[in-house]
Amino acid sequence: MQGRAMAGSGRSEERPSRQINVILRSSEPPVISQTVSEPDASPAVTDKLQQGVFQEIRKELDQLVGLDNIKTLVYEIFALLQVARLRTDAGLLSEAQVFHMVFRGNPGTGKTTVARIIAKLFQKMGVLGKGHLIEVERADLVGEYIGHTAQKTRELVKKAMGGILFIDEAYSLARGGEKDFGKEAIDTLVKAMEDHKNQFILILAGYSDEMEFFLDTNPGLPSRFPIQIDFPDYSVDQLIQISEMMVKERDYILMPQAILKLKQHLLAEKAESLQAFSNARYVRNIIERSIRQQAVRLLNQYGGSSPGKLELMTIRTEDLKVDKKPNST
Repeated sequence: MQGRAMAGSGRSEERPSRQINVILRSSEPPVISQTVSEPDASPAVTDKLQQGVFQEIRKELDQLVGLDNIKTLVYEIFALLQVARLRTDAGLLSEAQVFHMVFRGNPGTGKTTVARIIAKLFQKMGVLGKGHLIEVERADLVGEYIGHTAQKTRELVKKAMGGILFIDEAYSLARGGEKDFGKEAIDTLVKAMEDHKNQFILILAGYSDEMEFFLDTNPGLPSRFPIQIDFPDYSVDQLIQISEMMVKERDYILMPQAILKLKQHLLAEKAESLQAFSNARYVRNIIERSIRQQAVRLLNQYGGSSPGKLELMTIRTEDLKVDKKPNST
């Protein structure tokens, strides 16, 4: 969900508080040998169905720019589930797996999107009954008085049964130190992981340095998360690819000159930014502002008449306002 942690902690105080995202999982323990196979289907039919499941998941992964290490991990999880089913069919032991995870990386690197895809994979493979997603803020976990936090956190864990509890910027729970009620939320989560072992999956996400600090706040945390993944920043070329995908999804096109202007801005921004760069989120905000600017330009230029379909789709250099930094939150 150290020496470096102090610097990270200072940086987080300058950033506005962001939403804590939660994803939830199965109320039945994800014991692979008991839940993955279809009881009424032959092994051959089940194999074909499960391969089809991964083809569907892979289509979603292929739409994500970069993230090769994450795509490899998702396939490893799928392979593990498949082979576990084959071992069960062969009369071999298939131990229950622990899938609690930590996602480390800057904003806009795809952490929440990947969590949703993993939830869908577990649900379709029969490991999770629901695979549902809940998004909450720190305030939804942390109460105002002693005992209130534990109650609120337990209620969220209860809702998480059958799914994944995904907490974005989880380090914010440890921001206030020993006297902060966030520590009570951490302790309650650790107890819930023990009391409801394998009944839900917990994914904690946040900045790399802050997440290391967070895991150190409770000695029981690090060993409970066997899967820890780094989400690297996107390169400028990858950000340009993402921007072109974003405008295409909205039925817009970027003129070549606008793409060049955006690329030059991103190169400068990544080089000069003193805070963590917000990657795809930063690009999305630029694109959305450019669409607003294009609307103003067209209205001023054409008044009540129609500019034509192509012009309605086109984002020009003058629409790309990058002289001011867009809100990265």
